[in-house]
Amino acid sequence: MVRIYLLCVLALLGAPAAAQSPSPYAGQQTRDIKALSPQEVADLTSGRGMGLAKAAELNGYPGPAHVLEMSDALELTADQKHKTEALFGRMQSRAIARGSELLEEERALDAQFASHAVTADTLDRSLARIAKLQGEVREVHLQAHLEQIALLSVDQISRYNQLRGYSGDSAGDPAHSRGHH
Repeated sequence: MVRIYLLCVLALLGAPAAAQSPSPYAGQQTRDIKALSPQEVADLTSGRGMGLAKAAELNGYPGPAHVLEMSDALELTADQKHKTEALFGRMQSRAIARGSELLEEERALDAQFASHAVTADTLDRSLARIAKLQGEVREVHLQAHLEQIALLSVDQISRYNQLRGYSGDSAGDPAHSRGHH
């Protein structure tokens, strides 16, 4: 009984200290868009992948940006390089456009909360638009990986996976499940 009493007293004594601990969000209240870090904003603004295509990348579907970085090691033909550059350009352009729209929707949601004008209905509509745009940004990146695989030989895809450190896993082996080139 005394033990329980002491534990309760200690818990109560520690409660004020715990209540005064700063939030892990401290300092983020000054962000332009509270829900996004500066890095996330920069990634969306520039069309970077942000890991959105991991389902493709880690299952043997190379991404155009990395293919271009490794063009010499992959021994891309001039035609493959040209087509990959065009694919990357389309992907980046689409990703920037969708990312800009997503940033505007996030700003609008932030503004609703900042002005205390948010309602259950406006929140629902904002989140639906945001979710749709998040999916579209991800689709742009995944689609580029899907298109990229058609431009490479099985040997180039295997080499890509080795260079990226994915070798040794049959899930990432293009010969394991695909029969093109």
